[in-house]
Amino acid sequence: MKPPAFDYSRPTSVQEAVDLLAGLGENGKVLAGGQSLLPLLNMRLAGPKHLVDINAVSELDYLRVTDDGVRVGALSRHARLERSTDAARVQPLLRQAVRLVAHPTIRNRGTTVGSIVHADPSGEMTAVLSLLGGTVRVAGARGLRTVAAEDFFLGPLESAVQPGELAVEVFFPARIPGSGSSFAEISRRHGDYAVCGVGAVLELDDAQRISTARAAFLSVSATPFVLDLGEVLKGRSFDDTQTEDLAAFVQARIDPEPDIHSTAAYRSHLAGVLTQRAVREAAHAAADPGRTA
Repeated sequence: MKPPAFDYSRPTSVQEAVDLLAGLGENGKVLAGGQSLLPLLNMRLAGPKHLVDINAVSELDYLRVTDDGVRVGALSRHARLERSTDAARVQPLLRQAVRLVAHPTIRNRGTTVGSIVHADPSGEMTAVLSLLGGTVRVAGARGLRTVAAEDFFLGPLESAVQPGELAVEVFFPARIPGSGSSFAEISRRHGDYAVCGVGAVLELDDAQRISTARAAFLSVSATPFVLDLGEVLKGRSFDDTQTEDLAAFVQARIDPEPDIHSTAAYRSHLAGVLTQRAVREAAHAAADPGRTA
């Protein structure tokens, strides 16, 4: 299929892009990597009257790694984040998750910021942002604002970016010393959206016992779902995480919907199994930081 007709602009600066979007309002749509938008256009599931292509806005093409965390500009591709040894060192969960995003060809073109703004509850990077408590910087006619992950995802394919605004950066906080992370998912075919996925982050105390543990889930709710696992895991040794009560704890707190890919019962079962897997791997990574990258 072919997309509906639209007008097209290619600004060369953030200010020019914001000015264009402010004038277009709900009629404008941002094009960056296009790996989510173009299929929607071709299937006539989206029909914006005007596309604002930001690929010439070179100031947004960056990946900045500091001791505090990782900042990803709106034109930085998934593949760049996946290949960055500095980003993996500062926050290992980024590489653990982004390597599961679709296929290499899509990661070469798709942008991390774009996937987060797309706000698909089956997307890996939306879960990562929520699990880490990251932020999104948004530019608009009134200037810049920063939105916390917990306030950013409003519903399926709905984010806090308003008509006339441009998401310019996402920030992922650095790994906390003594912590470990892991990401596990199941899909029908390699590269498909996950039937269910779980990212886990936990911290160990000086005695190698779990002090905090959290998990984020894909494909079980309308927005990324983050769950505190401390009630089950706090105080356990890093090598004593595989208990039936962990899976039951998770399954009692999620309410997945059935679809053409999975029943709700199967998705719930996967959530329990994958949580156990992700927690085990995260605990061993925390105990042996050399495993995290």
